[in-house]
Amino acid sequence: MRQVGWIAGTTAAVLVAAGAITYAVAESDGSRPSGTKVPSADSADAGFARDMAVHHQQAVEMSYIVRDRTDNVEVRRLAYDIAQTQANQRGMLLGWLDLWELPKVSADGPMTWMGMGDMASGKDGALMPGMATNTEMKKLNTLNGKQAEVFYLQLMTDHHKGGIHMAEGCVAKCTVDVEKKLAQGMVDAQQSEIQLMADMLKERGAKARD
Repeated sequence: MRQVGWIAGTTAAVLVAAGAITYAVAESDGSRPSGTKVPSADSADAGFARDMAVHHQQAVEMSYIVRDRTDNVEVRRLAYDIAQTQANQRGMLLGWLDLWELPKVSADGPMTWMGMGDMASGKDGALMPGMATNTEMKKLNTLNGKQAEVFYLQLMTDHHKGGIHMAEGCVAKCTVDVEKKLAQGMVDAQQSEIQLMADMLKERGAKARD
C-alpha cells in the first residue's frame, strides 16, 4: 500500500509541474509559449500532442472500467491515479493544440511524426503501440475481481510501454521545451508504475504479457 501512496505522490508532483507548464504556455501573448515559435501542423510537437491525447484517452477508459469491476482498494487507487493523471495531461495536450491554432486530427496516420506513419495500425482498434484492441476492451468489461485486476494490470503495462516509446520520441524530436519536459515526466512516472504493476501482478500469481 505504501508503494501505491508513493506513486500517488509522484503523480501529484507531476500534475503540479504540469500546471506550471500550462501557465507558462498560456502566458505571453496567449497563443504561444514565451520565446517559442508556434509549431507547424506536421511537427513532432503537434503530432505527439494529437497522438498522446488519443493514447491517454484509452488509459482513462480502462481505468474507470476496472474501478467498476473490482473492490480491491490497491487496484482501484492505482486506476484512479492513472485516470486522473492522464485525463489532466490529455487536457493540456489538446489545450496546446488550441493555443497553437492547430487541428486536433490529421490526415496523416498515427506516429507519422516519429517516422512510423507506415506502420500497421488500427487493427481491431489498436491505433498505436501498447493500445488495447476493441476485443480486449470488451473482455475487460466482462471480468470481475482478481481476473479483472490481472487483465487490467497486463493491459496497462503494455499501454505504458507504448506510451513511454512515444514520450521518448517527443523528448528527442519536440522543440517546445515545456512539452519535452512533460514528455520526460510521463516517461519517469510510467516507468515507476510499470514496476509497481509488476509487483501487483506477482502478488496475484501473474506477470506481464510478452
